[in-house]
Amino acid sequence: MTQTFRILSIDGGGIRGLIPALVLAELERQTGRAIAECFDLIAGTSTGGILALGLTKPGEGGRPRYSAQDLADLYRKEGARIFNESLWRQITNPMGLRAAKYPPEGIEGVLAQYFGETWLKEALTEVLVTAYDLEKRDAFFYRRRRAREDARYDVPMRVAARATSAAPTFFEPALVQWPKDRDVLVDGGVFANNPAMCAYAEAWPTLAKEGRTADDILLVSLGTGLYTKPYRYEDAKGWGVAGWAKPVLDVIFDGVADTVDYQLRQILPAAEDGTPRYLRLQTELDADLSELDDTSPQHLEGLHRAAEGILQRQAGEMEALARRLAAS
Repeated sequence: MTQTFRILSIDGGGIRGLIPALVLAELERQTGRAIAECFDLIAGTSTGGILALGLTKPGEGGRPRYSAQDLADLYRKEGARIFNESLWRQITNPMGLRAAKYPPEGIEGVLAQYFGETWLKEALTEVLVTAYDLEKRDAFFYRRRRAREDARYDVPMRVAARATSAAPTFFEPALVQWPKDRDVLVDGGVFANNPAMCAYAEAWPTLAKEGRTADDILLVSLGTGLYTKPYRYEDAKGWGVAGWAKPVLDVIFDGVADTVDYQLRQILPAAEDGTPRYLRLQTELDADLSELDDTSPQHLEGLHRAAEGILQRQAGEMEALARRLAAS
């Protein structure tokens, strides 16, 4: 019997990455296995990219250095350090109009602390992390497979994590220097906030060469919460550059995520016996939980409740998934 190729995809969403981290912590509890042992490929964008790298960072004895619960704790412990806007910066750079809202030292310090000098090629399973190159005007993917084949694409995990999470308006681009070239990278969410289709495309050529089909794929996609408040015509018709500055990222991220979800539901329908090939774990958010950079205790607690909502509403799907992963 051909073994199922198992893919995990994690959306971007800033501090809202706490939601998929908690869902994955429950999956680890139910399976009794590390996430890196449950999946053959883990893809992530932005905060999802940080999770993908964190879940596959090697520790002692070839085991993952971090559990999903460890990474959930990262958001609680380090969120305020990542999104740290001093009073002076608020005064001199109101609403991030003159420069990125947050200085890079906070996020870079956290990434250095958690990833150290571990390199992408050392990841415990296949990894795909998205970014976008502003100078080359092209999508960019950090991939373990490519890093092992070509040193040009191998970087410390902290560098890949910094690039994928360089959300426009929040952080300045990541500059990655090479002897004869450079990459100027921003958050992959500008084209793939939901990287599940990118992960499918990464896996498919190898599977096709082996004579395998979509029946051999299980793709699990984790969202970071969906903010459903509409933007009214009466408001949007008057927006100029300043008016669009805040909602444009939300519209792009949400539209991309919904499009990928639709595509994969068509490409990977359930098998004839009802066994799912594609599973999306997502929840709607109240307006007070929509912010990507709110690290207040109240907001973090609200995100925790949102994760619990997923686990309650999709409990049957989670239990079936855990049994399937534990048996594979």
